[in-house]
Amino acid sequence: MSQQIPKAMAEKFAAITSLTDAFCEKMLNEEYRQMIQAVVGALARKRPSPLLRGMEKVWAAAAVHAVGRINFLDDPSQKPHCKSRVIYEFFGIAESTGQNKSKEIREALKMDNFSPKWTLPSRLADNPMVWMLQVNGILVDIRRAPVELQRMAFEKGLIPFIPAEQAEQAE
Repeated sequence: MSQQIPKAMAEKFAAITSLTDAFCEKMLNEEYRQMIQAVVGALARKRPSPLLRGMEKVWAAAAVHAVGRINFLDDPSQKPHCKSRVIYEFFGIAESTGQNKSKEIREALKMDNFSPKWTLPSRLADNPMVWMLQVNGILVDIRRAPVELQRMAFEKGLIPFIPAEQAEQAE
């Protein structure tokens, strides 16, 4: 994933993502690695960047936790799955420190449960917020709409794929 990182933040970005990459390699997967890098990149582009204050290992742990929280990483039924305690132990920080910084990240980037922007691509199909669109003033689950409406929504960039065509391919 190629990101535009301001030159002044390149070193900080690299330091934090080298830590998160190591965690993802050991405990998660490539999909998480890319999403966590996107979060760190978004923080690096903020003016002023919050990454300028605080230790890299704290930002790294918090970025992993923030993405994990949005994607239900601590749910044992998910693969991969990882408890918050394991994240904080890996980075060698206190849980309260990590939780506070994770909350700061989620607030700064407007991340909440089911945020389509921060949902892992493999989980988008299961995220109800991705599919809720207003049609003629009425909130509609576009997955249940005619395929023509789905295509229009896709062409406008409102949904990541056409659900009716995904169902056809699965059969």
